[in-house]
Amino acid sequence: MAGAARRLDLTVETWELAVCQLAAAADVPGWAIRGAFHAVVRSPGELTVVCDAALVPAGVRAQEGWRCFSLPGPIAFTETGIVAAIAVPLAAAGIGLFVISTFDTDYVLVAGAQLEAAVTALSAAGHRVTRA
Repeated sequence: MAGAARRLDLTVETWELAVCQLAAAADVPGWAIRGAFHAVVRSPGELTVVCDAALVPAGVRAQEGWRCFSLPGPIAFTETGIVAAIAVPLAAAGIGLFVISTFDTDYVLVAGAQLEAAVTALSAAGHRVTRA
């Protein structure tokens, strides 16, 4: 079963996260990796940090207030349609997302103000949503 027809178990994590943009050559700051959840991506044009919103210092370019859905893993690299199964109902509800994948699982972030609408949309699509 692929795409929007796939049914998933999702957990709403307790974390409030921030997505931060730093200069491409910046060192990874200590505050960025102190929380329970963080992700760091360096690309040629920027350093992106996703971390505990409460740890972001003033003056850092950041969008705060993101909430996180996690999927239980491990999810095999050969699996298809995982992100689509979440993205399709969220897009239909007008909810943007930010996706982070790890070796074992996927995390889908939505703006905190849209969390309850996201839970409703995902539940209506047949996903099982629980809270951490």
